[in-house]
Amino acid sequence: MALAYNDVVEKRNAIDFKTQAFINGNYVDSQTGKTFESISPVDGKLITNVSECDIEDINKAVKAAREVFEKGSWSRMAPSKRKKILFNFADLMKKNILELGILETLNMGKPISNATGDIAACINCTRWYAEAIDKIYDDVAPTSDNLLATITREPLGVVGAVTPWNYPLLMACWKFAPALAAGNSFILKPAEQSPLSALRVAELAIEAGIPEGVFNVVPGFGPTAGKALGMHMDVDKLGFTGSTEVGRYFLSYAGQSNMKRVSLECGGKSPNIIFADAPDLDHAAKMAANGMFGNSGQVCDAPSRLLVQRSIKDEFLEKVVNYSEPWMPDDPFNPQTLMGTIVDKTQTDKILSYIDTGKNEGANVITGGEQVKQDTGGYYISPTVFKDVRNEMTVAKEEIFGPVLCAIDFENEDEALQIANDTDYGLNAMIWSNDLNKVHKLVKRIKSGKVLVNSLSDGDMSLPHGGFKQSGFGRDKSLEALGQYTQSKLTLIEIK
Repeated sequence: MALAYNDVVEKRNAIDFKTQAFINGNYVDSQTGKTFESISPVDGKLITNVSECDIEDINKAVKAAREVFEKGSWSRMAPSKRKKILFNFADLMKKNILELGILETLNMGKPISNATGDIAACINCTRWYAEAIDKIYDDVAPTSDNLLATITREPLGVVGAVTPWNYPLLMACWKFAPALAAGNSFILKPAEQSPLSALRVAELAIEAGIPEGVFNVVPGFGPTAGKALGMHMDVDKLGFTGSTEVGRYFLSYAGQSNMKRVSLECGGKSPNIIFADAPDLDHAAKMAANGMFGNSGQVCDAPSRLLVQRSIKDEFLEKVVNYSEPWMPDDPFNPQTLMGTIVDKTQTDKILSYIDTGKNEGANVITGGEQVKQDTGGYYISPTVFKDVRNEMTVAKEEIFGPVLCAIDFENEDEALQIANDTDYGLNAMIWSNDLNKVHKLVKRIKSGKVLVNSLSDGDMSLPHGGFKQSGFGRDKSLEALGQYTQSKLTLIEIK
């Protein structure tokens, strides 16, 4: 959508923040009455105070979600009716797209054009799963004439989700849209850094016609509210997107409680392999910059390891540096801004520490590498490119989650493959080459949930998203995700 700066500012000043938990169709204070501060990384100032939920709030939300599930007002609603309501939900998000985008920009410093683009993606996601509701058929098994065997899909029950701050509503939508489409009740624990858009969307869910108790939002912290959701004995499924470290906790919580199903989309350190025979080195360089510096590098599948064939290393890195220049951070509320802030001071300090570590381990910064716009009170880091990186260096091994690109050179495809797979992660990989034989062999051998060839785009809802190894398991998006929020039941009838 076309945005004007004055319209954005006017809307921002008029927003009535929703700050309470949303449980059983109502905004309510946390049981303890405690709140936490929501600080904007744009200027370091307080936005508002948000209810801090804990175990009693989670219990209340789960009880409401279970009761409405068993009642069947959503779980057993005719698919065509659920479909219509989810379309209403998407329409209301569209009607409020600017407000929702501003809330995300305030919370995590995402440029307003990107933020409203993310909300547009939420609208598309919700419509996509709504459209799928009455297109999925059950099965009849081939049996002898005296048997009728049906395999039907049923909703799981109560689904919990713990989502990250980098795409606050979109990562939640990738979970709540298929979960709701399948007939489940849903409880969302958004990241404490970015709860505002989720709290506003909960109200829109009720306005769309989703029954009270089906969609709940409980803001709070991971060790309290998040753990309580993960440990709850009456939650049937937990979807998580975030760090690998925290993903391990949810595996443990499931084992310690009711063996609830868990799907995890965790960290990444994705290789972007540039061969000398790439179809267009200029385009590949531009995409390397775009892929790394979009969302300030705070992207789980960002192509943060740039593997460049040695014969073109200097030429290609020069192009990447040139294409990095438009990504200098600026005012996120300006619709022309490409890169905004880092989410908070803690993450900013972490990124700057990684940059110092890279320098100390022998890598060389060829552009960026510093905090900028400190006079604003916000958290901004310039787009940073390291060269002379070795894959055993800390900056090549660990997920930085910031605008830091690490260039590693290689000689041939065998060395490129070895470097690409020499990581604990396996979320995304990219290959740029015109040699179909080489590409085909590499795609089969790269250990990654996604491999993009001569492309940066995998945004279509029909494409599954998820990883290998310590990047987690399970999939968001596509019909594969819808299947993860259902369970199959065999019914066998013997006919006399």
